[in-house]
Amino acid sequence: MNQGKLKTFAVEARRELLEKVALQARKIGVTENSINEATVESSDALIINGQHLSKEERVQRNKLIHRIEETSFEQVMEEAAYTWFNRFVALRFMEVNDYLPTRVRVLSSLDGGNEPDIMKEALSLGLEIDNDKVYEMKLNNQDDELFKYLIIAHCKDLNDYLPFMFGTIEDYTEILFPEGLLNTDSFVRKMTDTETFPEKNWYEVEIIGWLYQFYISEEKDRVFSKKGKYDAEDIPAATQLFTPDWIVKYLVQNSVGRKWLESHPEHSELSKKWKYYINHEDDEYQEKIANFVDENLKIEELKVLDPAMGSGHILVYAFDLLYDIYTENGYTRNEIPRLILENNLYGLEIDDRAYQLASFSLVMKALQYDNRFLTKIRRQKLSMNVAAIQETNNIPKNTTQVLSGEDSGSIYDSIERFFNQYRNAKTYGSLIKTGINDTSIIEKRVNEIKLQPLDDILITEEVNYITNEVYKLIKQNEILSSKYDVLVMNPPYMSSSSMNDVLKKFVNKEYPKSKSDMFATFMDMDHLLNDKALYAAINMHSWMFLSSFEKLRKHIVSSKQIDSMLHLGTRAFEEIGGEVVQTTAFVSRNNLIDDLPGTYIRLVDFNSSVLKSNKAKEAVANPEVTYRYTFNQSNFKEMPGIPIAYWITDSLIRAFTNSEPLINYANCATGMQTGNNAKYMRNWYEIEYPEFNTKAEKTTHKWQKYNGGGSSRKWYGNHTYAIYWKDNGQDVKNEKKSVIRNERFYFKEGISWKRIGSSDFFLRYLPSGFVIDQSGDTMYMKDDKQLHYLLAYVNTKVALESFNFIAPTLNLTAGNMNKLPIILDNNYKENIDDLVKNNIEISKDDWNSFETSWDFEKSPLVKYQEDSSLIKGNYNNWVKVTDERFNQLKENEEELNRIFIEIYGLQDELTPEVSDRDITITKIYDEARDIPEDIKGNQYVLTKKDVMQQFISYAVGCMFGRYSLDEEGLVFAGGEFDTSRYETYEVVEDNIIPITSDVYLEDDLVNRFIEFVETVYGKETLEENLSFIAEALGQKKNESSRDTIHNYFLKDFFKDHAKMYSVTGSGRRPIYWKFTSGRENAFNCFIYMHRYDKTTISRIRTEYLHDVQQRLETRKIDLDQIMNSDASTIELNKARKEMKTVEKQLAELVAYDEKLRHMADQQIEIDLDDGFNVNYPKFKGLVEKV
Repeated sequence: MNQGKLKTFAVEARRELLEKVALQARKIGVTENSINEATVESSDALIINGQHLSKEERVQRNKLIHRIEETSFEQVMEEAAYTWFNRFVALRFMEVNDYLPTRVRVLSSLDGGNEPDIMKEALSLGLEIDNDKVYEMKLNNQDDELFKYLIIAHCKDLNDYLPFMFGTIEDYTEILFPEGLLNTDSFVRKMTDTETFPEKNWYEVEIIGWLYQFYISEEKDRVFSKKGKYDAEDIPAATQLFTPDWIVKYLVQNSVGRKWLESHPEHSELSKKWKYYINHEDDEYQEKIANFVDENLKIEELKVLDPAMGSGHILVYAFDLLYDIYTENGYTRNEIPRLILENNLYGLEIDDRAYQLASFSLVMKALQYDNRFLTKIRRQKLSMNVAAIQETNNIPKNTTQVLSGEDSGSIYDSIERFFNQYRNAKTYGSLIKTGINDTSIIEKRVNEIKLQPLDDILITEEVNYITNEVYKLIKQNEILSSKYDVLVMNPPYMSSSSMNDVLKKFVNKEYPKSKSDMFATFMDMDHLLNDKALYAAINMHSWMFLSSFEKLRKHIVSSKQIDSMLHLGTRAFEEIGGEVVQTTAFVSRNNLIDDLPGTYIRLVDFNSSVLKSNKAKEAVANPEVTYRYTFNQSNFKEMPGIPIAYWITDSLIRAFTNSEPLINYANCATGMQTGNNAKYMRNWYEIEYPEFNTKAEKTTHKWQKYNGGGSSRKWYGNHTYAIYWKDNGQDVKNEKKSVIRNERFYFKEGISWKRIGSSDFFLRYLPSGFVIDQSGDTMYMKDDKQLHYLLAYVNTKVALESFNFIAPTLNLTAGNMNKLPIILDNNYKENIDDLVKNNIEISKDDWNSFETSWDFEKSPLVKYQEDSSLIKGNYNNWVKVTDERFNQLKENEEELNRIFIEIYGLQDELTPEVSDRDITITKIYDEARDIPEDIKGNQYVLTKKDVMQQFISYAVGCMFGRYSLDEEGLVFAGGEFDTSRYETYEVVEDNIIPITSDVYLEDDLVNRFIEFVETVYGKETLEENLSFIAEALGQKKNESSRDTIHNYFLKDFFKDHAKMYSVTGSGRRPIYWKFTSGRENAFNCFIYMHRYDKTTISRIRTEYLHDVQQRLETRKIDLDQIMNSDASTIELNKARKEMKTVEKQLAELVAYDEKLRHMADQQIEIDLDDGFNVNYPKFKGLVEKV
């Protein structure tokens, strides 16, 4: 079936129904803001808004008003909308499958006509209807009224068969029946359009579940978009997820099916039909499980519970499987459906809508096997064991008194406890542990009250509640207080951070070892399991690895037996893309069986639900596939944190056993939270450099080096941030939301890594002198002599392999790092230390080759000049240097891998080779097309174009005085500006460099750059060098080198510069600012933010903008003369075209001049401490958007 179309239909149907039921409410005087009084009211008449209401409608309206008062108008409209959606979906399913008792289609026509067959055969349906009324409506062409009348009559008739789906006549939803359903654009017409939804889509009851999930999808999106905790009414939408059919089959076959076959191996032929049933390879398997098998289990006694049944998908498939078992046991086709529904299948759900659909789906499944089932359940009432959990928060005041028949006493107390245990039950759901198992007294009193005459009008409300609602509580209590042979489910997913206070307090008390997520609490339901029960679920795989679930894992590994698992990873649910939901499906026993291995099928590497399904079947059929594992769970205890790392090898288990945890050698520390990064944290190049401490020791500078996460990098680098630390960080420490952690380690050397959002395992040396942020966790040595050894280890395949078992989600927390297994081997230490020192030096040289490092000296195309006057030669020198560094680093890393593989004895599991993609220093290729496949994705790969862009950026820095050809390193970034430090190449004294679209100024950016190239490389090779630069920038055919360079400065330089001066997570922070007049590029200029002063805007206007205006005015006069001359047609056309451009540019300059004047008059000042994000917006409308 086309799920995209199903989703569109369901979403649009919900919107339509919400609008239409609200309209019906308005017609009877009920709106969100008011409830109108009747204009006429008597014993037999009620008129609202000119509309006459019958006695039945009065009852319905009163129930509607009462329900709104209990909840809210919005919630009641939602209830009415989904009730009618469910009913129409049910009618469509039943008519297509010919299940309706009337055998007449109600929404469509068998012959394909527009008029539903129910309209044509209205007088012969056999329903309790007024034939005269029907005849009159047909005669008067009252089609909408007739359709409504017949649908409601059908619903009343179906109430005898399916009361959970089709309400009684007093149901308030009837008065909200939506109008206009026969219109061509109504959702009913769309649902019955066989071109959009072929009738074969309706043959399987699975469509009910998909429609429900899609119907609530907008509600789910709304809930997910909320910040903070979920309210009780949000929980169903937030936690409903329809389970793919193949996963349901795995769960049911390996729990319900296994339970039966282990008890009755004589029926083993059944498993041949079950494509996901896992046969265990252990020859002694049957012998090992013998004491945990119910040999005398009878099929009618096998109890299966889904405590989060949703729309019933799992129970429906369990019905199929149980049907086969009953058949194998000799039961007849006529008796099996009722036996399954009344004896075997149990279900609970907090969402009333889903409960309706689950109940309906189960009956439809029964009809699939016995088409006379509806007639049978009308004759003999069906007693199913499924329930929508109800709560007792709003029961009438004196209900306990009325039900017990006393004001106090043992019966009163017992009933009061019974009601109290279901307070907030819509929030807790199946997690409630019942305290009262015997409800016979309550049932007896309910029956007595039903038979009593209502003499006392004061207790009518209580009596109504007792006679209509208490039986629901009794049913859910019966289900919750029983024990089951099989629990099978897709539980709700909700982390503790999203739980509201009521729910959080409850799970903390009742489920202390599984409180981190609601799905985990559903794994902690021992109270519902028989001693020899099986548990099956699909849930988030985080419970297998994260430290927050360690107590739960310990409980499972110590007292349960994981029988099998499909480790699904991402994309098991087709409708959920990306890495959001990572899941696992598994079956466990409620017993620990010594030396019994489990079977694990690892599907995490297959990237679609269909592929995972096929690979699962393949692994079931062929135990030799490489992604099927047999593992004894006692080995989980050998690893720190007890991760469910079933794919770990014996060699690595020995490594964990024979090692010590890293925490014995180092302190892994999580850094601080400033509480306000925008206020206290900067990229170092934003601030005034003289106020920034770049030394190795702590100083009194107000800005200190700050270690954040940064990009993926090994050995050295990611030194990007500064933190405001005046007076030892007093302001930060006083910040309301700041958290100062591990201050004793600040300014010490260590090993750092990126914790947040990381998909790699790259660590680097952190020199002393840094404050640490929470995004850049750091490891501090207990013995400084071990630093290089540990840095070597954590950057090897051995450490990565170990960490994959400790935390396969690569959640690089300090706690997880502490668990790494360390084996110190002094035989290798000296060699390891030398290799690491070399790696740090190589990576440091690479990091400092770029101007975003505070230790940058000069452009590599100047540094590696070697007396060459050709930039091409210098480029080749730079490529050679980077190649040598790259190859040496790769060689060193592979040698370290080889050493540690030997130390840990992992020669059979690992090889020392390192992919080029994982070498985190510069590698240069001439063109993007030259980059090999095995290095694509490496962020440190550059092209010749990138190198030229960096050279141009350095040149601009020299123009503004940030750098000088006479000195290495940063020359000016705040403080006193000294022009005497720029002798070889003259600095721009006024901090303004213009560039325009057509007017070439003597001192514009292009000419200054050409002068820079000539200064560095000489006049003789100038043209050749400009050609090389232009070619690298993507010179177009018939374009001169100068034009290419001009166009680059005009269109691309600022974008590239802003990209260069950016860090993931903090955004772009350019230091050279582009002032621009607008789209026509009539005027542009650059300034250096560190040299800005309050007169800069005024000087841009008077010394540069007005000059360009004058030049354009002169050009306009020239063009006017050409246009009024006897020039050729070609010249005239050319002049006219240019004149249009010049006029647009002049108009743009007039407007820009006014903006500049306004700003210049304000004499705006900036404070570099405020950073780019505060300073740059002050010039909005004058500068290029970043």
